[in-house]
Amino acid sequence: MARVWQHPFINVFRQFKVDEWKRSTKEGDVATVMDKTLKCTVYRVRGSISASNYIQLPKTSTQSLGLTGRYLYLLFRPMSSKHFVIHLDLATEDSQVIRVSLSNLFKEFKSTATWLQFPFICETGTSRKDLAGVAPPAARWTCLQLDLQDILLVYLNRRYSHLKSVRLCASLLIRSLYTSDLCFNPAVTVAEARRAKLPVTPIPREMAFPVPKGESWHDHYIHIRFPSGSPAAPSELVQRNCSPPEAVFLRHVPQLLPRPVAFSKSRQDSVSPVVQMLGPTASCRAPLGLLSEDGLSCEYSEVSTVGGPRGRRQEPSASSKAPDKLAAGSGLQVSVRKLAVVPTAPEDVAKHESFLPDPVLRLKRVIGFGGHSTKWALWTKDGAAIVYPCHAVIVVLRIDTREQCFFLGHTDKVSALALDGNNSLLASAQARPPSMLRLWDFQTRSCLSLFRSPVHTVCSLSFSDSGALLCCIGKDHHGKTMVVAWGTDQVGRGGEAVILAKANTDVDIQAFEVAFFNETRMASCGRGSVRLWRLRGGGLRSCPVDLGEHHALEFTDLAFGKTQDSRTLYVCSRSGHILEIDHQRMAVRHTRRLLPTQTPSGPLLGPGIAISSLSVSQAECAVGSEDGYLRLWPLDFSSELLEAEHEGPISSVHLSPDGLRVLSTTSSGHLGFLDMPSREYSMLVRSHTALVLALATECNRGQLATVSRDHTVRVWDLATLQQLYDLTSPEEAPCAVAFHPTQPVFFCGFSSGAIHSFSLEASKVLVEHRCHRGAITGLVTSPDGSFLFSACSQGTLAQYHCAATCCRVLRVVANVVCRDAHPSPNTLAVSGDSRLLAFIGPSKYTVTIMDAASLDDLLRIDVSTLDLASSRLDVAVAICFSPAPPSHLLVSTSSYKVVVLDATSGRVVRELCGVHPVVCSSLALSRDSRFLLTAADRAIKVWDYLTQSDPSCQVYIGHSEPVQAVAFTPDQQHLLSVGDAIFLWDILASPERSPPGSVRGSPGPPATCEAGPNARQLEDAVSRTNGLPRWQVPMPSQATPPKLSICAGPSEGGDGTFSVSDEEGPSEESHSSEGLCQASGPPMLVQKEACGAGDRAWGVAGAPWGLDMLPHPHGQPSKQGTWNPSRARTQPTARPDSYKHFTARYKASPLMAKNVSSPAAGGEWLHLKAVVGYNGNGRANVIWRPDTGFFAYTCGCLVVVEDLHSGSQQHWLGHSEEISTLALSHSAQVLASASGCGGTASCCQIRIWDVPGGSCQQLLSHHCTAVQALAFSLDDRLLVTLGDYGDRTLVLWSMATYELLSSTHLPEPVHGMAFNPWNAGELACVGQGALTLCLLQQRGTDVSLQLHREPIPEAVGAGELTSLCYGAVSLLYCGSNAGQVCVWDTSVGRCFLAWEADDGVLLCSGSRLVSGSNTRRLRLWAVGAVPELRHKGSGARSSSVFMERELTLDGAIVSAVFHDSMDMGVVGTTAGTLWYVSWAEGTSTRLISGHRSKVNEVVFSPSESHCATCGDDGSVRVWSLSSMELVIQFQVLNQSCLCLAWSPLSCGQPEQQHMAAGYSDGTLRVFNVSRISMELKMHPHLAALTAVTFSADGQTILSGDKDGLVAVSRPHTGMTFCVLSDHRGAPISTIQSTTKEYGDFGVKGTDLWLATSGDQRVSVWASNWLQDCCELVDWLSFPAPTLMEASDCSPPSLAAFCPWDRTLLVCAGLGQDPEVVFYSLCQKQVVKKIPLPFFAMSLSLSPRACFMAIGFAEHVLRLVDCVSGASQDFAGHDDGVQLCRFAPSASLLFTAAHNEIFVWEVTDC
Repeated sequence: MARVWQHPFINVFRQFKVDEWKRSTKEGDVATVMDKTLKCTVYRVRGSISASNYIQLPKTSTQSLGLTGRYLYLLFRPMSSKHFVIHLDLATEDSQVIRVSLSNLFKEFKSTATWLQFPFICETGTSRKDLAGVAPPAARWTCLQLDLQDILLVYLNRRYSHLKSVRLCASLLIRSLYTSDLCFNPAVTVAEARRAKLPVTPIPREMAFPVPKGESWHDHYIHIRFPSGSPAAPSELVQRNCSPPEAVFLRHVPQLLPRPVAFSKSRQDSVSPVVQMLGPTASCRAPLGLLSEDGLSCEYSEVSTVGGPRGRRQEPSASSKAPDKLAAGSGLQVSVRKLAVVPTAPEDVAKHESFLPDPVLRLKRVIGFGGHSTKWALWTKDGAAIVYPCHAVIVVLRIDTREQCFFLGHTDKVSALALDGNNSLLASAQARPPSMLRLWDFQTRSCLSLFRSPVHTVCSLSFSDSGALLCCIGKDHHGKTMVVAWGTDQVGRGGEAVILAKANTDVDIQAFEVAFFNETRMASCGRGSVRLWRLRGGGLRSCPVDLGEHHALEFTDLAFGKTQDSRTLYVCSRSGHILEIDHQRMAVRHTRRLLPTQTPSGPLLGPGIAISSLSVSQAECAVGSEDGYLRLWPLDFSSELLEAEHEGPISSVHLSPDGLRVLSTTSSGHLGFLDMPSREYSMLVRSHTALVLALATECNRGQLATVSRDHTVRVWDLATLQQLYDLTSPEEAPCAVAFHPTQPVFFCGFSSGAIHSFSLEASKVLVEHRCHRGAITGLVTSPDGSFLFSACSQGTLAQYHCAATCCRVLRVVANVVCRDAHPSPNTLAVSGDSRLLAFIGPSKYTVTIMDAASLDDLLRIDVSTLDLASSRLDVAVAICFSPAPPSHLLVSTSSYKVVVLDATSGRVVRELCGVHPVVCSSLALSRDSRFLLTAADRAIKVWDYLTQSDPSCQVYIGHSEPVQAVAFTPDQQHLLSVGDAIFLWDILASPERSPPGSVRGSPGPPATCEAGPNARQLEDAVSRTNGLPRWQVPMPSQATPPKLSICAGPSEGGDGTFSVSDEEGPSEESHSSEGLCQASGPPMLVQKEACGAGDRAWGVAGAPWGLDMLPHPHGQPSKQGTWNPSRARTQPTARPDSYKHFTARYKASPLMAKNVSSPAAGGEWLHLKAVVGYNGNGRANVIWRPDTGFFAYTCGCLVVVEDLHSGSQQHWLGHSEEISTLALSHSAQVLASASGCGGTASCCQIRIWDVPGGSCQQLLSHHCTAVQALAFSLDDRLLVTLGDYGDRTLVLWSMATYELLSSTHLPEPVHGMAFNPWNAGELACVGQGALTLCLLQQRGTDVSLQLHREPIPEAVGAGELTSLCYGAVSLLYCGSNAGQVCVWDTSVGRCFLAWEADDGVLLCSGSRLVSGSNTRRLRLWAVGAVPELRHKGSGARSSSVFMERELTLDGAIVSAVFHDSMDMGVVGTTAGTLWYVSWAEGTSTRLISGHRSKVNEVVFSPSESHCATCGDDGSVRVWSLSSMELVIQFQVLNQSCLCLAWSPLSCGQPEQQHMAAGYSDGTLRVFNVSRISMELKMHPHLAALTAVTFSADGQTILSGDKDGLVAVSRPHTGMTFCVLSDHRGAPISTIQSTTKEYGDFGVKGTDLWLATSGDQRVSVWASNWLQDCCELVDWLSFPAPTLMEASDCSPPSLAAFCPWDRTLLVCAGLGQDPEVVFYSLCQKQVVKKIPLPFFAMSLSLSPRACFMAIGFAEHVLRLVDCVSGASQDFAGHDDGVQLCRFAPSASLLFTAAHNEIFVWEVTDC
């Protein structure tokens, strides 16, 4: 009966009422959200730690779900770039509970008797990703169908009973869980199954995902069935009949590869099963190479067969060598092959065969030693080889031949080694916690056992002589020392290591050794202890040795005497002592000390030489010390036998088994041995001690140069890998290196920007160049040896002539190389013929190709738009040229691709997608173009580059840190990779082998499509436009005009078709309505809609096959005609690559207060007199009409109308949010302003103002996010409003009735619009890849828009048009985000001219054009000859367009308006400045200026002639109060000025006025206003200053900081003589000082001052600083305020002395309720309270009247009459009013909200 109620399925979430959380539980960040895809509520589980954020059913572990359904359906979506974990507890029929876990955290399949762990792979493309990792950005909703019965039966041979519990851990979205005995197909509905009579069980409606009408389920969702080979699988049903409707299913059934086979001992011992999530293009391909933990190469083949038994697919076969052992070969390698899963003809099976040998690489040599520690180096038993770690690789080096062999398998640095006495077992430990231990067969180098140690970090290993016992020493997770003993005698016989005993101890252990004569006894030493250990009865016990007077020594190493009857234990210490201990009597027998050489008259006592290691044989004792000496003594230490000096402190010494050699290692990475008979020292290994950053190889002499973070440059012999040269630069770090191709010279670039040329023959520096200011990021020589090129982090490119011995600078070009590119050694590249230079720059989105000799720009390629399917901009990371013609440039991008570009045209030749799961930082191509080498993170991939379709690759790991650079050796027989060490790999491929159909040394031409009959005609029509995508920037000189790109237009009398059809893609006339074609570029899908005459057909190029295509401007050309916006697909609303779009400033304050009562007209106590500042965040928000003198701009939510002659202002209030843009009608009678949505406004507000009256006539509302632009028609009858990239609507309004006439939704963001002054019915819009011309059509009272799209010609090379303006008749100038200006003839709809200029603002009048951009440059162009270029075409003179003038302003240009003559204008920048520009004089004058960021303080001069402000931008600005003009500005870079004070009159000479300013770095600066200079800089605080004031006499400065300290300093001496810490722990918010009479309040002193801290405490002090007197007058503590709503922070604590009664304190923000408190210092009590509607953010008291100004976070200013209690509220600020300050005369009130400063005139005081 238990199964009956569960049929046909159970909704688990509904059954257990998850929404009530009574029968289930949630932990961490679990919330319900509305999903737009499913159109329903889902549960979101997120958090950085999966185990702390989850949903669990049932509520407790003692309960059970009791669900018996065979299949579990999980409807979930992994969160992008996150991990998730799903735990299922399954009960078996024998009442055993098995946990099944699925996660993309797991890297491999693991199983125990009670736990199965399946890795979950997310794949979205055809390329093979890593085996595990975060979900991709485009993760989709997934139906995961788990066959619980098969999982237990196949993997554990148990019978399934029921589902006990489920835990869903972060990060994922989950809709619900379902259990059922039926196998549903989620892609088929009930109606479809009945109509097509499909033999499948359709998904119930409750479980179904919504699918848009006419689209496929698999295009939107993913179905995973696991295990896939269970009975009744959909693939079996489909293969029974291969009709087209059923063939769809097979593609989308992901397979478990490989299928598990039978286990021995009830377990499977095969390869790792993997759950795969495949995207639409990957669903027909399955990765077949799996990586075992030790890099065991496993290869599988899977070929679908049709004629097999019952049509089933042939199961994959797994073949591996010794599956019970983890092999350690010469390289960790994965062979990734992609074979079709769909039914395939036998002759097509070989299509995807790899032509790479397997493996293609073998690790040959390693240069490096240590990594985690340099103390581990061991002799083999015969003394013929040594064993040592090199980061994650264990190396065995033969002494005589210097050959190396390797133990590979560790994934992190090796922290300890041990070798048994028979050389049969090698033990190694991994550094990163938790430590993994490996036991190796030393003879075969195979891993016998891999297990996790209970020791968290292993620091030492020691084997017994027989190898039956292994001891491990380290720290547990609590940091305590732990000793673990393993029994290893069964490891070589198929058994596992068994823990015999373990012990925790509080003593320090530096060395541990098992006695060779008795494996149950051990010894250890450490700080202050020498202990003897014994293994007995399953326990480890220890006993300390009585050290007597040596009990405080730090012991570093120990060794047992080697004679059989010896009872001596030798122990050395850091103080130079060597103790001989009788380990049977546990007593010290002898003590000796190693002292430095003493003079005959010198003292015998002193510090000893620190001994780091010792080793004993039967006759000698070798001692290594930190002074770099290896000393050899007889066992009686009677005399020193030998001494050898090393280049660094010795870290370990080991005597060989025969006692004739001493192996020594140093902390500087040296490894060598001393041969005692010959007394010669042999150096075996030298290595870098830090990360290797770059490498360079030399052809003639076979040398390798490397640079490292250890500040060394080393040159190695490639044949022997011995170090030849070692150059050290302690002061500047080397960054890049390059060899001269023909001379014995190499070049090195340093972090200081220096370039050094070194002679290898003379061993000296030939020349030094310092033309760079930043660290060198790129260094490369031309192959012919003529030029050297260097680039630095400041964007500078330098060219040197290096053909002669002395290298000299030829050219230095600034701001051409990208400054913020990914760090990579492949940022510069020179082509093989030395003609082309390529680099990443000037931005990270572009790659520039120059002429290597002249440095002329030849090509700029924008890589950000190459991936049309990505919503993020692509970034170039690394580049390299192909070695042979045709000249190709390979670019590695941030989207994990390698793009192959034609170096002459910039076209995409091919793409390799999913090259690595992380960004590929280095790449190299072999000389014959056969092998492509890519490196990312710690992996190296070798690609079969000659294979055009689905090239195979092999993955090699071994580096423990990210690989920094890879390169082929000059003979192309080896491969080099550097990172933690230097690896040399053998290339095992034979040079003559190449795939059929390919040409040796060339990738071969890709397949092309056959063009139709019209293709040649179209190619001829544009043959003269096949130029370069970008041209050289025009210079401001008529002598050097720019190169102009002349674009062809339609022929006279043609059909209006404008087409670009060359080898990049076929024309649309050449194909049927739908089809796939292969061109010389990437695959292309041409889509045509069934549309009427004149409709457009979209073509999409450059996207992968099988993806949904969106219309793109770079697609196929289209016919002119009407474009129907309703058919356009909606694109994502990601922010475009254009700074033209308005983004409202983020506000931390709450919403504006509602129902603010404004005072009655005529009765206002305040009148807004002036606004200081201009909103540089707006766009096109400046209006100037020179003929009428009307001048308006925006500041926050105000429209400011200013008289330029008198400076008086009018302020138009009405908007509640920040104003984005303005527009003035042509009659200058109407002004339109638009603000964003948010706060109290649910939609954007558009206000229509009457200019003469200054009143708002109408409020319009339609756009939902922000208004991008406003424009009036020529007759002012219409207003057009354009929404931003999130809104994308174009709205037409009637100015007569203010009605909405038309609203058009645009398919893509539009950046700007303008009416044609020569055609009243034409409106032009610019956006992504096209120009849109809108024709206004009026039929009676109805007005509609007809849109025509004109794509940007490819030869222009512009991705997005961002600005526009009309010039002469039918001429339209457009700016692009690529920095180009292109000119269109709107009468025929063609672009005929382009040059490089700017992309932000364009204005044209007559023969002049003004351009401005985010480069801060404003340019004036002469364009008078442009109209004639329409008729002359390519024959026009290139000197017709030139730049007349150029100005650089203080920020990106966002607004500009000029006189019709273009001689003068007003320009606004993002710095909040309005400039008056005069081209005639070539000057720019500041009109309006304000702070860029938050204003923190306003202070006044004693005479009230000036005021000063400070802000987060680090500036202190002094203003004239009469005109509010900026007079002085003090600027401190990279700091915020948080507080400010003006010295009082009593400080001495009135003309010497000073200001004290406190900064965020804890400094206090004193400025002399009269001399305009900084007089003093003090550092009285460690934390940021938050308050500062002068004492009443001006001789002392009091300052408070963020930590609650108050410092008292003297400005004349700069000394801080007193620090008060009473407020420690809370930031000081206010410090105020005033005077008092001597003896007032019962204390001495004439100064009275207060300090307020953020913990609601106020202290009042009386002081006389000249007499060092300071006494506490009163201490006030208030309860914390009660906040009605959740807030990020409490209101500030405010306090001030009452100006009209010095015995009163006025406090706000102190207490539980919003109120102002008056506290009497005499009565010691609160005497008055004034309630407030909100908590105060700022407070100021009028010096002359009983008025108080209070600012609120709700954007409201309140003025309170403290006598009557009456108040008035004033609005106008755009943010919380964080500052209120009355002027000394009380006639003015200054308020500030963020960077807005309002000056109010007090009318009644």
